[in-house]
Amino acid sequence: METHPTEHILRPDSKGRIALGALAKGVSSFHVFVDSEQRIVLEPFAEIPAREKWLFENKKALAAVERGLKESRNKKTKSLGSFARYAKDKV
Repeated sequence: METHPTEHILRPDSKGRIALGALAKGVSSFHVFVDSEQRIVLEPFAEIPAREKWLFENKKALAAVERGLKESRNKKTKSLGSFARYAKDKV
């Protein structure tokens, strides 16, 4: 079997477990399914806290965040100065 740079050979331990190690970095869970050729496919998930779920459900807010990130990447932002003067304001 020829392997590609993104392929790895993993061997299960005596209890059938496979350690993914660095392959699972940033992954909180996996969706697992077995295809018609009996291949085991792991789809990684990176779950978000419930308190952040609203952003992904609010298309307008998500678009604004994505636009801001793009502007930041493209250095199209401007400094608004320091907000230190507001630090003691009551919210």
